This record gives sequence, C-alpha cells and structure tokens, in this order.
Amino acid sequence: MTISAVIFDFDETLAVPARSREAVLAESTEAVGAPDLSREAYLEAHAKHLDSESRTPIFAEMLPEDSDTDPEELADAYRQKVAESLRPVEGVPGLLADLREEYALGLLTNGPSKAQWSKLDQFDWIDRFDATAITGDLEAGKPDVRAFEAVLDDLGVDPDEAVYVGDDPEADVEGARNAGLYAVQVLYEGSPDRHPDANAYVERDSLAADLPGIVRDL
Repeated sequence: MTISAVIFDFDETLAVPARSREAVLAESTEAVGAPDLSREAYLEAHAKHLDSESRTPIFAEMLPEDSDTDPEELADAYRQKVAESLRPVEGVPGLLADLREEYALGLLTNGPSKAQWSKLDQFDWIDRFDATAITGDLEAGKPDVRAFEAVLDDLGVDPDEAVYVGDDPEADVEGARNAGLYAVQVLYEGSPDRHPDANAYVERDSLAADLPGIVRDL
C-alpha cells in the first residue's frame, strides 16, 4: 500500500522547550504563589485528563486540599509559560512544505485542547496541516485507537496508507501500530529506548533531512 498521509506528534517531535518543564512548572507556581509541585505528579495527573478542555482539573488534582491557589489561575500561568518556552525543531517548516507536495499532513497531539492550541498558535507552519486533532477535543487520547481514527477520518485515508511520527514508545508507536498505521519513532538524547514495533527510527536532529526518505522506503 502506498503511503498517502504523514501524521505527526507535536511535543518533543516538532517542537521542544527551551527550558526544562521542571523549570517552567516552578516558574508558574511561583508566579501565582502556589506551593511547589513536582513534574512527576504533573505527568501522573496529566495522563488522567487527556480529554480535558484545559489543565485546570490537572492542577486541581495536584494542589493540596488546604491550598488557596486557584487551579484555573495556575493553569493559565503554566499554559503561557509553556507556550513561550517552545522552539521548533530545526528544519520543520521546510520539512512540512516538502512533504505536503506528496502527502496529506496530519497532527495528533495529546493534551487539553486550550493548552495545546496555545502551543500550536506560536507557529505559523501549523497551517500546513490538512487535519489537526487534539485529544482534549476527542473521546480519548493516545494510545487509544480512537484518537488515531479521528485524525484518519479527517484526512480521509485508511490506516495502512498513513505513517505516524512521534517520540513516545507507548502513546505514539504502540498506539499507531495498534490502529494499523506505520510508525516512525523519533529519537534524541535522553529519549526512551527504541520500541521494537516501530517500522523505522529517525534522530530528531536530522528529522528534516532524513524523514522524507524514510517515508518513501516504507
């Protein structure tokens, strides 16, 4: 089957933070006078709210019961600081322009819709995607097959005509493969180990140079 669509993850695949998320979280709690919160606790709470509109329920779960911090205010501060910290992976605008000459382009990203849109709005190349799906607007998040089916439906392609490009072994590789897509795992310093079910691997530093050839060879 010929590949007709390339679908991307966003965080750590197309955009990376200029500061660590631990630092961003610390800056956010300090800005609103909240108690210190750990990145580990954030990730645990985030995983429970992939279909939320905002991060407010995440922080509501994390904050101590006796805290007088407004979780919505903290969510707003964190959203702003995360968006400000993001930088595109080198060569992404040109990569998307090149791929769009041959393939439909999709974006599927986990997270609350308000939070993820605030990130995407930082980059004008987001307009190059033919379909954008944020799990906060869907019934389920990655790795649930329904998340992948949603973006495939928007693109009008079958699973075996699409390749998913992302860094997370479970959410991206396992999710895509279980949904019937090809999967290319993005690797970088400190990234998780290679998942054996990935169809191919690409170093993030050479994503723009290497991905088109990888897709053609699938």
